Amino acid sequence: MADVLSKLLPIKRLLMAVVLALTSLSPVSAQESMILATTTSTADTGLLDTLVPRFERESGIEVKVIAVGTGAALRMASTGDADAVLVHSPAAEKRYVDSGDLVEGRQIMHNDFVIVGPPSDPAGVRQTRTAVDAMRAIVQRGAFISRGDESGTHAQELSLWAAANVDPASVRREETGQGMGATLAIADQKRGYTLTDRGTYLAQRKRLGLTILFQGDPALRNIYHAYVVNPASHQKVKAAAARAFIRFLASPATQQTIASFKVTEYGEALFFVEPVAAR
Repeated sequence: MADVLSKLLPIKRLLMAVVLALTSLSPVSAQESMILATTTSTADTGLLDTLVPRFERESGIEVKVIAVGTGAALRMASTGDADAVLVHSPAAEKRYVDSGDLVEGRQIMHNDFVIVGPPSDPAGVRQTRTAVDAMRAIVQRGAFISRGDESGTHAQELSLWAAANVDPASVRREETGQGMGATLAIADQKRGYTLTDRGTYLAQRKRLGLTILFQGDPALRNIYHAYVVNPASHQKVKAAAARAFIRFLASPATQQTIASFKVTEYGEALFFVEPVAAR
């Protein structure tokens, strides 16, 4: 019996090797993946920590999230280094849509920008009536902390300076070159003012001594769009996976999740949704 078993062992090892080889070649083991380039606010608020795992479970597609400023996310699209983008700077987005780098745009959600600063409010921002007036007040009696990173928030800030006929170089202004969470922390340390999306501020509020001093101007509306990076222009783009992810973001169930995200925790919505529009 021992002799028989000894003769069978090499055959058993061979069969195991064949099984392992076939398993390694099976498409089931090669999980599909995609790259999402997105603005820092979607990461800093924790929204993607909720949405991405759900999508991965439902689709079997792994999502690698690269959270940078909108400008950097759009540049990744232009070089084909992302499969989808989720960004919030409509004017900048249009340039990439026009160039053919972005296609199949969908509006996913919106919130608004607010101006935050120290509760003592030395510039008197609370007394101003428009966002432009608030920026002018900061020029006179405050210091401004800017992201300075070509993000959607930075673009909004620059548009406000332009509307106020103020040269940013003439302002007591520091550029952090970092995301919204880090910029809020620096503004807090330096007792300065900054422009932030409401969602990131609410998510960081407990760690900050900053308060909302100006809000509600229609000019501060902050719209987020998702796009597929154009596979006709960038052949390595995983367009099917990107489309699946954007369909997931726009689906009724996900839209409800976005609308209710952390409302109980913060007492107000970080993001709002509405009928989704194509671009």
